[in-house]
Amino acid sequence: MKIAIGCDPNAQEAKEELIRFMESKGYGEITDFGSEDVIYAHVAAAVAEAVARGEYDRGILICGTGIGVCLAAGKVKGAYPALISDIYSAKRARLSNNANIACLGAFTIGNKLREELVDAFLTNEFVPGCSSQPKVDAFVEYDRNR
Repeated sequence: MKIAIGCDPNAQEAKEELIRFMESKGYGEITDFGSEDVIYAHVAAAVAEAVARGEYDRGILICGTGIGVCLAAGKVKGAYPALISDIYSAKRARLSNNANIACLGAFTIGNKLREELVDAFLTNEFVPGCSSQPKVDAFVEYDRNR
């Protein structure tokens, strides 16, 4: 799996901890798009564009609350970010919504929970033809036509 990750200055430490966690779990190739000197909208767009182009299988974005990077990534055609803060939502983001980017808060979620959320997001897959397929098709079609 190829994973793109980025953050704003508030989340630098959280991002570094998540990279170490993902490397320890053997999730594949991880590319760090973030630095301490970026505005979250810029790094969110860069990660979202790379995921939408298919260069990466998934993206992970982190800012203070996760809200800002989620809003910014959602502006990119083909990027489907989900703000996740609990395990059920992290799983459903993949299983029901086929989200391709997880957005998390550095100030609102502790390190251990962030790891569990990322694990749930990366280990679950959307099943084509499932009962959620018509809903996903509808928002993908809307995205194509905007």
